[in-house]
Amino acid sequence: MDLPAPDPDLAHLADVVPSVLAAMGADGFEPRIALRGDIAGACVLLIDGLGAELLDTYAADAPVLAGLRGQTLQVGFPSTTAAGLAAIGTGCRSGEHGFVGYSFRMADAGVVNALRWRPHPWGEDLRGTVVPEDVQPMPTTFERAAAAGVAVSVISGAEFAGSGLTRAVLRGGRYVGVHALGDLAAGARDTLSDKGFCYGYHSELDMMGHLHGPGSPQWRMQLRQIDRLVESVVEALPSGGLLAVVADHGMVAVQPQDSVDIDTTPSLREGVREIGGEPRARHLYIEDGAEADVLAAWRAELGELAWVLPRDEAVQAGWFGERVSDAVLPRIGDVIAAARGSAAMVRRSVEPLESSLIGHHGSLTFAEQAVPLLLAYG
Repeated sequence: MDLPAPDPDLAHLADVVPSVLAAMGADGFEPRIALRGDIAGACVLLIDGLGAELLDTYAADAPVLAGLRGQTLQVGFPSTTAAGLAAIGTGCRSGEHGFVGYSFRMADAGVVNALRWRPHPWGEDLRGTVVPEDVQPMPTTFERAAAAGVAVSVISGAEFAGSGLTRAVLRGGRYVGVHALGDLAAGARDTLSDKGFCYGYHSELDMMGHLHGPGSPQWRMQLRQIDRLVESVVEALPSGGLLAVVADHGMVAVQPQDSVDIDTTPSLREGVREIGGEPRARHLYIEDGAEADVLAAWRAELGELAWVLPRDEAVQAGWFGERVSDAVLPRIGDVIAAARGSAAMVRRSVEPLESSLIGHHGSLTFAEQAVPLLLAYG
């Protein structure tokens, strides 16, 4: 089975913020992606779940977005929100920023849900004992920009202010908590008119894809609303302003016949101490001495439904970027399973909500990996 690997011809999501800040003239940032220079005010707007394939397929529902369509980026492994936001906030791949899954094992804490900052699948808030700034100690792109004299704002859901993930990878800017498309658009417009820099985040397209499927009527109606959001910001772009729209991952609709329930398949539990990740990207933390047996069992059970690799091979293949730090390596599963096609590795007993969803992401297919970079200049 041929292994997927990063595309050397595609820029990475982690390259966007450093490139925008370089175009603004901020000290200490390199232009990894070619942009116009002399930018006076910029907004990087991340639309959760807006894959390049999906935008191209449903371009008629989003004429403004489609009209800005430029190059395609890759998001790296895993193609999931925690890793994508960490790429934006650190300018690094997952092997360096350490957010290697929707959930993954942390020292002295077990498997932790990175979005909720709680034990996976349930438990109390861990911010007091698993300190976000220690989990991801590198200065964020926002901290570095603020230190260089840039006025930085993070415009995202009010409910995410002070969350573990926000503190770990999005710290450093003034947090502007918003509640709907209206105040998100207004916040972006204010930043641009003040010649500052902001990162904005919108989550509902991803939610519609999970619940109803990517490309469903509900998903397409949400895409139309996002198109209007972007249009309202583009219309108000001042001279020298830049709006860069990106996404953290794409999405695929999982087919029930290609779903394997780990919780009801004994061969997939034998020798496995803990399981992290999500239905299309699993981290398996193995009992001592059981790795070879687990690897063989998962490969036999899943067959062509997934790539199943030991940690060393996944790292060597570049799934987590060119560099994996010593602190991050233990967070990666001893064995990794990445779904192919429309497959999923669900856990209907342990993860009933996640297992019930239609749309999923996390793996290495083009539909999940490829996201658009949409640029509008004032």
